[in-house]
Amino acid sequence: MRTAPSLIAVAAIAMIASPALAEVKTRTVEYKQGDTVLEGYLAYDTAGPATKPGILVVHEWNGINPHTRQSVERLAAMGYVAFAPDIYGKGVRPATPEAAKAESGKYGGNRALLRSRVQAGLAELEKQPNVDPTKIAAIGYCFGGMTVLELARSGAKVAGVATFHGILATPTPADAKNIQAKVLVLHGADDPYVPDAQVKAFEDEMRAAGVDWVLVKYSKTVHAFTNPAHGTDPSKPLAYNATADRRSWEALKAFLAELFKS
Repeated sequence: MRTAPSLIAVAAIAMIASPALAEVKTRTVEYKQGDTVLEGYLAYDTAGPATKPGILVVHEWNGINPHTRQSVERLAAMGYVAFAPDIYGKGVRPATPEAAKAESGKYGGNRALLRSRVQAGLAELEKQPNVDPTKIAAIGYCFGGMTVLELARSGAKVAGVATFHGILATPTPADAKNIQAKVLVLHGADDPYVPDAQVKAFEDEMRAAGVDWVLVKYSKTVHAFTNPAHGTDPSKPLAYNATADRRSWEALKAFLAELFKS
């Protein structure tokens, strides 16, 4: 006759079979760049080591939105401390494409201000008590992709930057000589906002500076391919592509694993 396992044994097996009780915590974080009040979004998993790599997640042209927050939370669930910096300022969340174009244009036309805003976000992430400040990466979407590339061009000490359908052009390509990070570009091959000429100029910029870079192009894919809010019609300039979204996220995971493998 078999003896039923004891409650203690069952509990022990359950502890081995499932991870320690963990919970993704999220909160808004108010901070400043100069006199401007900013409001970012932070997420982390309570399980794991006391300090973890930090990932900066820079928003699209309409500011921190559900897509941004979802990315922050996904990274937190993977074991990173993720923080979405606020480039525009507390309460500045453009509600229309026209307003988003105008707001993002302020920073596209003033790269010094853009760099100051993202550097303030980086400093806020680095000072979180559960972040290992020697292990930082930055990712960005569209406008955010341009932003993290400018962060790299500023010479910031980050291990890597990754862009999803990011703007690649810069008024100061010679600044690529300052890049210390590895660079991953995840690009829609049919993106009308980042045409082939811009991609070629970026490749030339990276080569001239001797940067460690990777460019991945996704076929039949236009701008904003990671955000379902844009619908799925590839005849439009912005459209979600589920395959490109999945493949690009897997590419990011591999990139981060390589950066922080030690």
